[in-house]
Amino acid sequence: MIAVRIPLLAVDGGGTKCLAVLMDQSRQVVGTGRSGSCNYQGIGVEAAVRELKSAIQQAQEQALAQGQDETSTAPGTVWEVECAVMGIAGLDTEYDRQVITGIVQEVLEQLSINVQHLVVENDGFAALLGATGGKPGVLVIAGTGSIAYGVNGKQETSRSGGWGHRVGDEGSGYWIGKQAIMAVLKAADGRGKKTALTDLLLPYVGLNQVDELFNWTYSQHYSIEKVGELSVLVSQAADAGDEVAIAILQSAGDELYLAATAVIDQLGMKEERFQMILQGGVLQNDERVRSSIMAKMSSYAPEVVYEDAQHDPIYGVIAQGWAYLDRQP
Repeated sequence: MIAVRIPLLAVDGGGTKCLAVLMDQSRQVVGTGRSGSCNYQGIGVEAAVRELKSAIQQAQEQALAQGQDETSTAPGTVWEVECAVMGIAGLDTEYDRQVITGIVQEVLEQLSINVQHLVVENDGFAALLGATGGKPGVLVIAGTGSIAYGVNGKQETSRSGGWGHRVGDEGSGYWIGKQAIMAVLKAADGRGKKTALTDLLLPYVGLNQVDELFNWTYSQHYSIEKVGELSVLVSQAADAGDEVAIAILQSAGDELYLAATAVIDQLGMKEERFQMILQGGVLQNDERVRSSIMAKMSSYAPEVVYEDAQHDPIYGVIAQGWAYLDRQP
């Protein structure tokens, strides 16, 4: 039996893409692989296994092509990995941990990879570590979904939100889009103010009448991604002065602010100096939402400093892996 020895396998398995990296003893990347989403909540367990396997397998093949071990393509080859750290989307509960750990173990078995030390975490923590460079900080993400993560000077971590589109993700693109749909229906009923969102939203989803919107929301055409896209229309309406749209975006900012302060309180960082990173399409593209958070936060946590993300999430995963290896005798 031939063994290929690698100190670190790092995986950033997000809801959009999965990136796998193999690194050698000199901390150089010897193989990378990329595939699609491996969030089992969105694509199912079987597809998650396929995507995770594809990314890692590509990294293995690239490592071999670079001459890592020319004999390792022989039958019975086993990969010995000292540490594997994986940030996987969808890990929110203990049940999720069981499912995702099972997915990871199945992939490792299929690829003949033996791991001495395995770490499986939510991909948001990888994004946090990559964004802050390991320093105290809070990361607020508002894309299609939303969540807040934090790490203090003691390297203690905390999260708030991220409970998914059905019961959470407040302030996200999906949440904003859903509020827009509700506002249009309320306006049609006379229960809410007239809004420019009606004339923007209906043609965007291919409808002519408001009552068709009800059927659309319960049809196969309705999706998290499609509703998330509606947040752009809310921004457009707000830019034109629509009061309903402005109120929706203000509420989004309020929700994200609450998520951030919950993390700050849990980690005891209110009076400390820390960096805050605002990521995701909503926070990067809508100045109203971004500014509303910053305005409130300046008085709540006066030592906060706003920064751009230092590195992509995969660097946070890699840093976590080497931190473990450095502690070993």
